Amino acid sequence: MQSYLFVFLGAGIGGALRHGVNLGCARFCGTAFPWGTLTVNVVGSFLMGAIAGWLAFRAGEGWSQPLRLFLTTGILGGFTTFSAFSLDTALLWERGEAGLALGYVAASMILSILSLAVGLALVRTMAA
Repeated sequence: MQSYLFVFLGAGIGGALRHGVNLGCARFCGTAFPWGTLTVNVVGSFLMGAIAGWLAFRAGEGWSQPLRLFLTTGILGGFTTFSAFSLDTALLWERGEAGLALGYVAASMILSILSLAVGLALVRTMAA
């Protein structure tokens, strides 16, 4: 139960950070292109790589699982789930599963966009 609390708190922090980045990008770059989302995805993916690498190769045993969950699943998950997607893809690739990694990327992109379109269409037909 404690791990859920750490993830919950981290996700709140990450979500607030994401909102701040989106507002800042809209203010400084305009709203004609989704600069905020792009920034969040790129920065979040970089941070996930840096944190996962640190935890795997440098941190040692002193870092507890709740703290790991707070940082990765919590803060970065609230900031952007794209960082988890990027890490999953990189891990598949590093395990020599290039075809599986590419399939995961293709399936994630196509099915997510298709699901969004179906959800929109469903609500539009209900509203009509």
